[in-house]
Amino acid sequence: MLSYLYVFIGGGLGAISRFGIGNLFRKFTITDFPLGTLLANVLSCVVMGLVLYFSVGSKWMSDDLKLFLIVGFCGGFSTFSTFSLETLDLFRTGQMFLGILNIVLSIVVCIMILYLLMQKKAA
Repeated sequence: MLSYLYVFIGGGLGAISRFGIGNLFRKFTITDFPLGTLLANVLSCVVMGLVLYFSVGSKWMSDDLKLFLIVGFCGGFSTFSTFSLETLDLFRTGQMFLGILNIVLSIVVCIMILYLLMQKKAA
């Protein structure tokens, strides 16, 4: 039952962090491109990749901490639904290039981050 609490707290912290980054970028940028969501998703992949990189085959990170960070924090911090809505809004407002750019950057950058961070463990 304690595992659920770790996921709950991590998810809440991740969601608050994502909300803060989104608001910060909306306040200080003049572009319609969803930089805050992209950054949250990229940073979430960095955190996930680092946790996986340093925890695979080692005993220093407990399963509860991995649940807190990967399922909780990264799950709350990254957001496929917001990414999808913002991309759809870009398409609806005729900003096809920005919509496609958002799709390509979000997918390629996030997958590459995880791929690169997990290389040591794959070897």
